[in-house]
Amino acid sequence: MYFAALLARTEDGWEASDTELDDVETLSDLTDLAREASVDEDTVLVYIEQEDAWFGVVRVDGEEDPRIYVSDASAAARSSYGEILLTDEMLGREPGAEDEIAALEELVDLDGTEDGEPQRTAPAADADDDAPDPDAVPAGPIGELGVLADLGMSEKELLTLQTDALSEIAEAVGAAEVLESVR
Repeated sequence: MYFAALLARTEDGWEASDTELDDVETLSDLTDLAREASVDEDTVLVYIEQEDAWFGVVRVDGEEDPRIYVSDASAAARSSYGEILLTDEMLGREPGAEDEIAALEELVDLDGTEDGEPQRTAPAADADDDAPDPDAVPAGPIGELGVLADLGMSEKELLTLQTDALSEIAEAVGAAEVLESVR
């Protein structure tokens, strides 16, 4: 089960709203959603959590690029909403490389066989093969640890959040009361 909330900073404090992510397919869509909630291009925090598995915070400040923190990248990678947050840049991948390779293979039907030949299978990997998988998603936290530092939550505090992370984040940034109104 997922929960998502927007916290938008205003001159009078924070405004909170829960949000539906059904129409959000990309990080760009999520960023646009945050900017729509922004008052005078001030800070907006988007919080997404999958119950007891992972949470993510996306910070949007005006027209700046979003800043992202994900508590457990490998758990988030198994989630449709988590995949939105895990950018190629965060994962140390060449942007769009995976999409380009898949498109080329589909275009020329590269399966390593000639027409009419039976498809070959790849040899089994050796048990001693310790080469890291370049597409593997690391376990644990990933992203910008200081995403909330100037709002009252240190990197260390962010890293130690476990259950009910949203409440602790809201408390640290001074938005606990408004958050409770939407939960």
